[in-house]
Parts: sequence; C-alpha cells; structure tokens
Amino acid sequence: MSKSALDKDLQRVTGLETATHDLGRALAAPGIALVFLLVAAVWASFSVVQGPTTYVVVIGAIIAGYMALNVGANDVANNMGPAVGSRAVSMVGALFIAAIFEAAGALLAGGDVVNTVARDLLTSAEFDTSTFVMVMMAALLASALWVNLATYIGAPVSTTHAVVGGVVGSGIAAAGFGVVNWPTIGAIASSWVISPVLGGIAAAGMLAVIMSTITNRIDKISAARIWVPIFVAVMTGVFAMYLATKGLSRVWSPDVWTTAILGVVFAALGWIISMPWVRKQSMNMENRKKHVATLFRLPLVVSAALLSFAHGANDVANAIGPFAAIVTALETGHGEVANIVLPFWVLAIGAIGISLGLALFGPRLIRTVGEQITKLNEIRAFCAALSAAITVLIASALGMPVSSTHIAVGAVFGVGFLREYISRRDMEGTAVPVNARFVDATQLNATPEDALANARKTEGRLLVRRHHVYSIAAAWVVTVPASALLSGLLFLGLDLIVG
Repeated sequence: MSKSALDKDLQRVTGLETATHDLGRALAAPGIALVFLLVAAVWASFSVVQGPTTYVVVIGAIIAGYMALNVGANDVANNMGPAVGSRAVSMVGALFIAAIFEAAGALLAGGDVVNTVARDLLTSAEFDTSTFVMVMMAALLASALWVNLATYIGAPVSTTHAVVGGVVGSGIAAAGFGVVNWPTIGAIASSWVISPVLGGIAAAGMLAVIMSTITNRIDKISAARIWVPIFVAVMTGVFAMYLATKGLSRVWSPDVWTTAILGVVFAALGWIISMPWVRKQSMNMENRKKHVATLFRLPLVVSAALLSFAHGANDVANAIGPFAAIVTALETGHGEVANIVLPFWVLAIGAIGISLGLALFGPRLIRTVGEQITKLNEIRAFCAALSAAITVLIASALGMPVSSTHIAVGAVFGVGFLREYISRRDMEGTAVPVNARFVDATQLNATPEDALANARKTEGRLLVRRHHVYSIAAAWVVTVPASALLSGLLFLGLDLIVG
C-alpha cells in the first residue's frame, strides 16, 4: 500500500472517530435530560397520595421538569453572559457557579412569585377542577415548547412572557376573555417595559460613576483602592438584606430595622475584607484602564452568582407555578385555588431542572448575551450584572414576575449605549464631515483623505450591534401572543381528548 493511500485511510479513520465523538456529545445532553424527566416522574408518583389522578401529577411533573430545563437553557444564560463575555470566568466555571446558585435561590428563596403566576392571572372561580388542571397543563406545555424553540434558534426570550402568555391563552380558550385578570396582566406588562429601562439606566449610571471615580482619574490605582471596596460593600449589603428578608423567611423573619442593621454590618464586612485584597492585587499594577479593570474580576463573579441566586428565586415560578397549582387543585378538589401549596419536591424539580438545563444547553445563549451585543470588559460586565441583580431582587421581594431576561439584557444594552454616546461625543470636533460648509479652522483635517477617514470613523462608532437590538425586541414582542395561541390550541386539543 502506498504512503498516500495509507494517509487517506488514516484520515478516514480519524474523521470517523471525530464524527462519532461529536455525535456522542450531541446525544449526551438530550439523554441526560430524558433521565431527569423520568426521575421527576417517579419522584412525583411517590410524593402524592395514590389515587385516580396520580397519572395527572406524573404528567405534570414531566412537563414542569421540561419547562425547568428550558428556563435554565434560555433565561439563566443572561445572568452569566457578562462574566463570560468579559473573560472574567470560563464557560465551565460559569456553568458551575450558576448551577449552584440557581438551585440555592430556588430552594431557599423561591416561591414568592408562584402565587402570582399560578393563581392571580385568572379568575379561577370560573373553572371546575378538571378544567383548571387542563388550563395549567396546556399553559405549562405551550410555554415550554415555545422557549425550547427560541433556544434552538438562539433567541434570548423571556420565560416569564411565555408562562404568562400560556396561562392567559388557555384561560381564554376555556372560559373567554372575561376570565383573565386584566389589571394584573396590565401591571405585569408595564413591568416588562419598565424592567429593561431600569436595568439599562442602573447599569449605565453605575458605569458612569466608576468612570468618574476610577477610570477617568489620572491616578487610577489610588482611586481603585478607595472605590472598589465601596462597590463590593454595596453588593454584600444588598445581598445580606435580601437573604434575611426572603432567603431565610421560612426559619426567621426579622423586622425592618434588624434587616437594615444586617445590611450595614455585612456591607462593612465586605468593605473591610476587600480593602487588603484590592491593595494586594494592585501592587506593581500598571496605571492603565485595562489593568485596573482586573480588580473587578472577583466582584464580577460574586455579582453574577448573586444574579443567579436572584434568578432562581424569581424565575423558578415560571417552571413550577402552574404545576404547583395543578397539585393544589387536585388535593383540594376544586378549581378555585385560594393559596398555592408549594411542596419541597415540586420546588426541587424546578431547581434541579433549571441548573441542569443551564449546564446542558446554556452555552450558546451565554455567548450571545456576553459577546454578540456589545464588547464587555470586567468593569462593564460588573455594572450590568450587579444592577440587574439588584433589580431582580427588588422585583422578587415585591412578588412581581418581571422578566430577568429583560433586566439582564437591558443592563448590557445600557452600558453599551453609554459607551457609544461617550465615544461619539468625544469624537465630535475631531472629525469634520466632508460636506460641511462652515467649520472652525482649528478643526480642519490635514488632508481630504483624513477628513473622509475621520468622518467614517465617527459615523461607525456604533458599539451596540443594532441587529441584535431589533431581533431581541422582536422576540420579546412575539413571545406572549405566540405562547398564548399555542396554549389555547393545546387546551382545545386536551378538551377534545378528555371530552
């Protein structure tokens, strides 16, 4: 056999091994997800009193687990995107951190928004038990299918949008438009508009403060030694107050003053602990923005973990809210659910499913949020993550199912648009448009070629990719009606089968 023939055979074998390996990796994630759904079904069958409706709970558990996987794959990607996009943490590290804190947030602090999602969207007194169960089942399945499709095409949609649209769509199909609690829907819809705006403003404001206090100073190192511990203190204080009021509410309910004191104490601890760390890290550091930005790397990772905790507390309701309503309705025997009971096993299915969905299917959208919207470094990513975390924590404390997708992506847009505004403002006067008639002689370019190059450079300073703005906005707009339509059709199909 000639050498060239042998080389060709070896290349074929190598290609076959590579294809087999890639196929195995592609099948591993769906296989693990399928095992999780089977475990959720078995767990549900042993967690409820055996009876004629046990199979309904089992089916509901499978759908809830499927929805939790999709929440993890789509929504959670927005939390770790800035950290990965700024290169502060690797993809594997981000998946590990998010999985732990998502599960912790869901198990420790989840449940506040469940009643809003599962009970307050519809006037459930209009339904009997079987109809109410079918409404929630159709809503959960429709929202899961829509989020799965969005994840497949790489669109970071809101799972909150999907769930709310699903509940409203199946409710209308069951009892008409009058069954929808429109004031609640209006309040939630307004929060969808306000959330990205607040997230963007908060992130841009925080970035402006860091620029004025650190990066625009002549002595950036000395300024960072003063201000970085202050930002760490704000982060630790906010997290401590939230954990005291919500995360530990099942075992301890402190009053307002106690909570405020805890926030101050932990903020002081964060400041004290970070002071020597920042000083040590800044020793022998060059007085440049790029080097000073590395001081925000560890705070960024902590703030991203905080955002994951907040997301687990807030958005676990999207996965298990309708399922918790199904379990409660079957246990009470009527469709008017006055108070949703949230068993631990239901909460655990949501928590584990979210973490697993992130680990198996999340990397693609993490890259979209962290790398493809605007360029992020550690400082910009820190501003986006911390401002989004604070907004989500406040929303969860108020029991409002805001979209963490809107908040997180809005924060990324906020820092990007602020940088774009500052960049274009600073370049005004340095480049004269080629078609200008009356100009200041001091602003004239040396040659026509310089004028043309500077004009094009100024016009091209778009630091936020516009096609991502438009595509993400379109996905947000389409999600509610698409999920509602799909849910209504699924309800009609279930009703036809059951009837």
